[in-house]
Amino acid sequence: MKIGFLKSQDPNEQRVPFFPTQGADLIKKGAHILIEAGMGEPFYQNQAYEAAGYKVCERAEVLACDLVIQISKPNIDEIRQLSANSMHFSFLDPFQDPDRIQAFIDAKVTGISVEMIPRSTRAQKMDVLSSQASLAGYAAVILAAQHSDKAFPMMMTPAGTIRPVRVLVIGAGVAGLQAIATAKRLGARIEAYDTRVTVEEQVQSLGAKFLKINLGETEETKDGYAKALSDEQLAQQQAQMTDFCAQADIIITTAQVFGRPAPRIMTREMVSKMKEGSIIVDLAVESGGNVEGAVPGQITNIEGVSVIGQINMPGQVAYHASQMYSANMGAFLEEFWDEEAAQFQLNLEDEILQSCVLTHQGKIIHPTVKEKIAKGGR
Repeated sequence: MKIGFLKSQDPNEQRVPFFPTQGADLIKKGAHILIEAGMGEPFYQNQAYEAAGYKVCERAEVLACDLVIQISKPNIDEIRQLSANSMHFSFLDPFQDPDRIQAFIDAKVTGISVEMIPRSTRAQKMDVLSSQASLAGYAAVILAAQHSDKAFPMMMTPAGTIRPVRVLVIGAGVAGLQAIATAKRLGARIEAYDTRVTVEEQVQSLGAKFLKINLGETEETKDGYAKALSDEQLAQQQAQMTDFCAQADIIITTAQVFGRPAPRIMTREMVSKMKEGSIIVDLAVESGGNVEGAVPGQITNIEGVSVIGQINMPGQVAYHASQMYSANMGAFLEEFWDEEAAQFQLNLEDEILQSCVLTHQGKIIHPTVKEKIAKGGR
């Protein structure tokens, strides 16, 4: 069986999908691994992959493989070039881009969405979304520190005491918790908020104060994601959060609702009440944004407050993001590799594959994605 790894065509993508050290066991078990020339740059040259037993080839040969893996979302033209009955792994963003899913159906390609791998104990080593979110939380704080005109820790100086910056993290999922941990290491005073009171203990264990807002009953999915608030709850949340936001020097927003646009947590009015020179990093900007006025790929000034809409935040630490993606993909392939047959076994009865295989044999087989697209996709 031929497994191919593609170089990203996205100019904003600095990550690579596989490291040369990751595939050694698969090669021993009979896998033929191909990479597009230059796929590992700038971290690894072609020679490193050749030395590890990979074949370096042109893009067309990789696209013809039985199983094709990349990191950035494929465009429709790429999908059309895949072989019928082949498999494709990458971020597919199925709820926001139904046209891409239709392209997989038309090409009769099995589309596997890495962000749909479940958050279960067995799938933990394959959990791409958590791996990348953790690095995004770290990078968001570093980016905020670079743009802030204030030092993070308290300092005793001959000229007096410098107070620590106040950081507010909104959303205490994987990215939020890593943002809290990073800000704490830098010496900030940290507060955090999440609709799920179940995360209070985790927030406090990292040295942050958990802010409580009574919104009535809030829920989370079976995988631990926050569920969407009602319009009434969202308005109540915004009203109570205004004072918290006004006191912060830096705000990191990480709130996302699985399968839906990100909730609008901060209005322009809330931003305008913050101190001039404050920084907001909106980690949800690519899925609609938590902050009104945030623009993907831009830094927007709203009444003296810088709102950073950095896209592909894990790409800010591209080496380690690539290393983690590579490890997740290696674990995924190993989990379903049949050594005797020397191929990836697409067992659609397996609960992990049931969660992340979207299309197969010219139709949508994932029930949630099928329902969403039937209702109009976006």
